[in-house]
Amino acid sequence: MSRAKLLTILALLFIAAGSLSAQVPGFQIPVIDGVRGARDGREASFSLLLIVLFTLLSLAPALVMMMTSFTKVVIVFDFVRRALSLQNMPPNQVLFGLALFVTFFIMAPTVQEFNKSALQPYNRGELSTGKFMDEGMKPFRTFMIKQIGKDGAKEIGLFIGLSGKDKNEIKTVDDIDSYILIPAFMLSEIKKAFIIGIVIFIPFIVIDLIVSSTLMSMGMVMLPPAMISLPFKIILFILVDGWHLITYNLVISYNGGG
Repeated sequence: MSRAKLLTILALLFIAAGSLSAQVPGFQIPVIDGVRGARDGREASFSLLLIVLFTLLSLAPALVMMMTSFTKVVIVFDFVRRALSLQNMPPNQVLFGLALFVTFFIMAPTVQEFNKSALQPYNRGELSTGKFMDEGMKPFRTFMIKQIGKDGAKEIGLFIGLSGKDKNEIKTVDDIDSYILIPAFMLSEIKKAFIIGIVIFIPFIVIDLIVSSTLMSMGMVMLPPAMISLPFKIILFILVDGWHLITYNLVISYNGGG
């Protein structure tokens, strides 16, 4: 977006806000009158708490994405785009949006369990804040542990060793701290995404080799093979209904335990 368009949009927003405040009775736009120093330690600690809270809220989407299927889904979709030799098609916004909504679909049962076991009791005042955090993490921990499975024992062992803990102290999965479980889950998801990416690349590499060999045998060494193979890749992807096939297998992989 150009600078002129951005300034035009901001000006329209300011005009709309001023018009709304003038036409709607009782509507007021809040004004920051200034910044003053804390009068006592209580106000200072409260201000620091607000700063920490807003910082955590800004990081919350990224933290939540790391505990969901988003990492694997978006990497696999990006592998598809690269295997097709498409640089920016679909655009990043479309690719991330698709990955986000597929993640919402996969994580729906986990979020429903979080709402039932933690959020609703907390809203009714049945849980303290600390208990709410513990109960709220349980559905996500169950999801991550299920997806890591036996194949992810190596990743868990890696972070247990790096943390300096004794592996003999961990008897069950409940003994694994979340700060160990989350990076282990992420490594496991990235590894699975790369395995899927290799499988996706194989048929398209075969097409590249066939096209390249054909062009060399015809003496057309100056013609880029990628330009000729691109339509054949897209045709193959359409014929097998690639997006449907990949999305279906991604969702089934989570329903089936990874």
